[in-house]
Amino acid sequence: MPIARAARRATVRLGAVVLAGTLLAACGGPSDEASDSAGGKVTITVDLFGSFGYKEAGLYAEYEKLNPGVTIKQTDTEDEADYWKSLQTRLAGGGGLADVQGIEVGRIASVTQQQADRFEDLRKYGADELKSQFAEAKWAAATAGNGAVLGLGTDVGPEAMCYRSDLLRQAGLPTDREELATKWSTWDGYLELGKKYKEKAPAKSAWIDSVGSLYSIMIGQEKERYYDASGKLIWETNPALKTAWDTSVEAARSGLSAKLDQWSPQWNQAFAAGSFATIPCPAWMLGYIKGQAGDAGKGKWDIAALPGGAGNWGGSYLAVPKAAKNKKEAYELVKWLTAPEQQAKLFQKQGNFPSSTGAIEQVADATDLYFNGAPIGRIFGEAAKAAPVQVLGVHDQNVAQQITNALSEVERKGTAPDKAWSNARKGVANTIG
Repeated sequence: MPIARAARRATVRLGAVVLAGTLLAACGGPSDEASDSAGGKVTITVDLFGSFGYKEAGLYAEYEKLNPGVTIKQTDTEDEADYWKSLQTRLAGGGGLADVQGIEVGRIASVTQQQADRFEDLRKYGADELKSQFAEAKWAAATAGNGAVLGLGTDVGPEAMCYRSDLLRQAGLPTDREELATKWSTWDGYLELGKKYKEKAPAKSAWIDSVGSLYSIMIGQEKERYYDASGKLIWETNPALKTAWDTSVEAARSGLSAKLDQWSPQWNQAFAAGSFATIPCPAWMLGYIKGQAGDAGKGKWDIAALPGGAGNWGGSYLAVPKAAKNKKEAYELVKWLTAPEQQAKLFQKQGNFPSSTGAIEQVADATDLYFNGAPIGRIFGEAAKAAPVQVLGVHDQNVAQQITNALSEVERKGTAPDKAWSNARKGVANTIG
C-alpha cells in the first residue's frame, strides 16, 4: 500500500509555477463535475490512495493562492488495491479519470510496460528538464522503453523501526534508540527481544502489529524480490523471500503479533490503544502514526534504525492520463508538488521522504518532537542512501498481496506454513496467470 512517505531536501529551489495563459474550462476526475470557466477558472482533479499528505500539509491551499482561478479537488481511496482496481476499470473505459492519478511504486512497471498508451508522456510539457532533480532509480522506474516519462516521483520509503518507549519501559526493556538498534541489529535479535517483551508486556499489547508488515519491511531490503533483472518471475525460488517468509512465520507462531490487518479500522485504533509496541515504519508512516495516535502519543513514540540493514518500502508517482481534461494544468501542478521545495515541506510536516535529490539535503538535520526528538533526517537519510535499487516487476503488488494473505492465514487461523505457501502459489497463479 502506499501510502506515502518522508524526506530531506537540498538547497535547490524551484520557484512556484504560475500557470500562464487562459486555463482550460473543463475538469476531469471520478466525479465528472464541470469546472467554472468564467474568468479563466479551472478545477484540477487529483485522485490518490492512502495518505499523500498534500492537503494536510497545506500544499493545495498554497498552490491555489499562487495561481488565482485554480481549484484543486482531491478524491482518495484508503486501500491501494481498491484504488488500483477502480483505476483499471476507468482506464479501460476512458471515462471518470482525474487530471492527476497517483501510481504506487509496485504498479509503476505495469504502467511503463503495459499501459504507456494510457498516460501522457510528460516530456511533451518539458519534464525531461527535471531529470537531474530526481534520484536516478526513481526517474528510471517511470520511464517507458521508448523514453516516455509517464510520472514524476513523489517520495521514497526508507525504512526504520518505530516503537512505543513507554510500553518497552513497562516490560523492562531498554528504550534508548541507539541501544535498541544494537540489540535488534538482526531480525533474529528483533524476535528475541520480542519474546522478552511478551513475557512482561502490558495487558493486550503485542510486539508487532502483524506479520504482514514484518514480511513487507524485510522484503523491502532486497534488490530482487519477485522478478529478476531480466523480467523473469522468481519469487518462488528467491532465498531472500523465503527468509522473510520463515521469519514472519516464526513471529506468528511465537505469538508476537497483534494480528491486525494494516489500514483496517482496528489497526488504526491500535496506534492510540497501545496494542503493539513496535512497527516497521517506512518514512511515510510517521504522518500516519501521528494522525492515528493523536496528541496523546506525542513523546511516547520513538524511532530506531531497522534490523538487518536498510531497505525501501513504498513510494509513489503522479501521472496524467491521456483522458484527462486539463493536461497542461495537471502537469504544472504535478511539477510543483514534486519540486524539491514542496517535497521538503511535505517531509517536515508529514514525514514523506523525498525522491528529489534537491530536497534531501534540506532535511538532513530534521528532528521530530512527536517521536521524542528523533533525528529523522539522519535516520531516514542514511537508510535511503544504503537502500538497494530494487528490481520492479509488472505484478509486484499482486504477488506481495497473495503472500501477505497467506501469512495472515498462519497468523490468524493457525494454517500450517506449507499449506499457506501452497495457497499463496495458487493465489498468484489465479491473479496473474
